[in-house]
Amino acid sequence: MPKVVDHLGEKLALQDVVGQMLDHPEQVLPRFVERAMQMTGAASAGISAFEPQEGTPGIFRWRDLRGELACFEGATTPRNHSPCGVCLDRFEPTLTRHPERHYAWIAEAGVVCPEVLLVPLYVAHGQPLGTLWIVAQEERHFDSGHARIMQELASFVGIALAVLQNQQRLQEALAQQEMLTCEMNHRVNNVFSVVDAMIHVGKRSASSTPEFAQTLSGRLHALAAAHALVLHHADPATGATQPCATTLHALTDAIFRPYGAMAEKRVIVAGEDVELGDRATTSLALVFHELATNAVKYGALSADAGQVSVDWERRDDNLFIRWRETGGPAITESPRPHGFGSTLLRNTIARHFGGTLAQDWREQGLQIEFALPLNKLAR
Repeated sequence: MPKVVDHLGEKLALQDVVGQMLDHPEQVLPRFVERAMQMTGAASAGISAFEPQEGTPGIFRWRDLRGELACFEGATTPRNHSPCGVCLDRFEPTLTRHPERHYAWIAEAGVVCPEVLLVPLYVAHGQPLGTLWIVAQEERHFDSGHARIMQELASFVGIALAVLQNQQRLQEALAQQEMLTCEMNHRVNNVFSVVDAMIHVGKRSASSTPEFAQTLSGRLHALAAAHALVLHHADPATGATQPCATTLHALTDAIFRPYGAMAEKRVIVAGEDVELGDRATTSLALVFHELATNAVKYGALSADAGQVSVDWERRDDNLFIRWRETGGPAITESPRPHGFGSTLLRNTIARHFGGTLAQDWREQGLQIEFALPLNKLAR
């Protein structure tokens, strides 16, 4: 039976927790520990915060300690070999006397606990936070009244912490949404800039309006294919959105897919797959589309026996990509060096990636090798 029922103290303790939650949410647990000591007249108190660990039962970490045992702040204890673990398993207030007699790690620390009252702490959906423990200097100090009020306070604290967790998740989701909006604006502006360059340079190099429209349409489709590869998906664990993994093989597949059976039989792609960032995907899509279009219109893929080989390899901090055409019409002279296609290749490789480009217009077919820094491909 409780010795004394302190209704005013209970009311003030609840008001204190509410005030901390509204004004200083990070102080909810410390104030809870302080109130527990005041209301029970204990010598020490603290929180054993549960930390799950993969492959093990987990541990408790002591935090927000007050009183005589405050020097053990940050200490860890085993989950399945401690009074706190027993309290969580029972899911109710637990009273123990001289636990150092049963747990060697307590005795080894030189701690004497005549009597300990433990109360489980849970937040939303039964997620264990840990336990509140209160140590008295003598046996038979705690009574049923102490256990009741501590359990009520612990339940209220659990609700408060659940509300705070939901607020934090909401704030993180809003921050993530804001970041995605900024990123989308940036990407849209980049696309507009690329399209604007296509229009201004392409109209100077095109010989007719239909040719200009067809060329521009093809490049826009390449941009669309690249954009589809870098759409975002929701992470089921955190709820945050992350970009879908894009690779060099996925990109080349997307670029050659419109050419159907011809590409399947006459385009050979080889190399260890490499992950690509959003900007790298967009830029390489334009490069590969330009090379593929030229191969279909003038190069190896314009002849029945022609083939295109695309392969790459890592060397030190660079990725070397080779484009080789064979079996197409014989090349008798190099094309215009200042056409839009050539300008696009040079500018993309040099300006965006900081890479190098080497073109060899051999009679048997075009051969190109460009070196791209691997760190630029991840962006």
